[in-house]
Amino acid sequence: MDRNSDSGRAGATRRAFLSASAATAVAVPLLSAATAASASALPRSEPDAGLRRLLGEIDPARIEATITRLVQFGTRHTSSSQTDPVRGIGAATAWVQAQMEAIAATSNGRMTVQRQSFTQPVSPNIPVPTVITNVIATLPGTASPERFYVITGHLDSRVTDVTDFTSDAPGADDDGSGVAVVLELARLFATREFPGTLVFATVDGEEQGLYGSGFMAAQMKAAGADVQGMFSNDIVGASQAFDGTRPDPFSVRLFVEGVPAADTAAEISLIEEVGGENDGSTHQLARFVTAAAPVALTGMNIRVIWRRDRYLRGSDHVSFQAQGYPAARITEPRENFNHEHRNVEVIDGVDYGDRLEYVDFKYTARVAKVNAAALWSLATSPATPKNVQIHVTPPVGFAGINDTVLSWNANPETDLAGYEVVTRETSAPDWTDAIAVGNVTSVTLDIAKDNLQFGVRAVDQAGHRSPVGFPVTVTT
Repeated sequence: MDRNSDSGRAGATRRAFLSASAATAVAVPLLSAATAASASALPRSEPDAGLRRLLGEIDPARIEATITRLVQFGTRHTSSSQTDPVRGIGAATAWVQAQMEAIAATSNGRMTVQRQSFTQPVSPNIPVPTVITNVIATLPGTASPERFYVITGHLDSRVTDVTDFTSDAPGADDDGSGVAVVLELARLFATREFPGTLVFATVDGEEQGLYGSGFMAAQMKAAGADVQGMFSNDIVGASQAFDGTRPDPFSVRLFVEGVPAADTAAEISLIEEVGGENDGSTHQLARFVTAAAPVALTGMNIRVIWRRDRYLRGSDHVSFQAQGYPAARITEPRENFNHEHRNVEVIDGVDYGDRLEYVDFKYTARVAKVNAAALWSLATSPATPKNVQIHVTPPVGFAGINDTVLSWNANPETDLAGYEVVTRETSAPDWTDAIAVGNVTSVTLDIAKDNLQFGVRAVDQAGHRSPVGFPVTVTT
């Protein structure tokens, strides 16, 4: 696509001016027509050298050891024994907590570990009141600890009957692989510092109804936590489906919701009216991740799927979406349902069950690299701009206005360089162009808002760019 062919975005007659005071300046400079016309191809932040070093430290052997140990607990069913020291969810939880505490001991006192337990009352797939425990390691941010970035894997496992808590349920892929990613990244991030806060959690009760993550997300919301990104790593261990289809060891799926789950009917109606169905905060998170974790860096192609999850299914990211947080699911390219939610058995020569031999530990390590690149970039970059608005009220007596008027709250970072307004065709999957507008909190552009999508992102002095804040339409 020729980015200079659209008269709505280019040409010497385009003007732009700033219409609110700069966050730190005493005067507002006027952008010339030439400056406004020079919307550049979207600048990308280069990976930090420190990130490259961390990615090189991700260890497939450690991931293998973690998944192997989890399988050895026999079953990790939510309703299995809480007290048996060898078998069941209680033993597995204690082991994970010990691993997290050992990791936290390397952080010079910065990382904390919480055993978050609650009693789930009788509920679907929970026949008796059951204690559910999440293990949560938190690495507070050094500059803006109020913003959180979360990754989870679910510790519990299951077989064909979701209430069967006695049969062996190895859960190697679902979700020993996700837990292994969480532990490996907690180990590597614990010895480093970041502006934003990072959370590494294993959650329980996923197979019964997302109970552990539902509690965790609700607790974070009640505490006022500003979760700006969350990733559920669920079934991230198999690079092939073992069903005759071609292996796909260098790709991973990223599921993102369309219309936000937490929006009201009025908010959804407005989204539909302005064509914002593909611009919720989770979509912006996915766009950020694909830029932050390219195949050249991680060895993995990220296949973004604009769907909350697989057909009529869900994982722990859904719990965070329900609280209004941007959250996505990371999962392998093609599942084999003989090896998922099945008893361990052989029927007519066909092997069933979620067994260790079907996990590719090097593949899981590459999935960990995608997570690491995303978390590093999110926690290092400025926060997503808040309260981004597009103002559409025309002057009295006029039916409309072609100018695009945007405003947002000032970011809190002390090293902020300014902001960029990003644009794209409404049919384009990702942002294509950017206009640097300076360290200001509003801008008026002589670009017809009816033809494009607009967003705002923050840029710090090192060139790190935040996820895009998509504007809410306001008429006042």
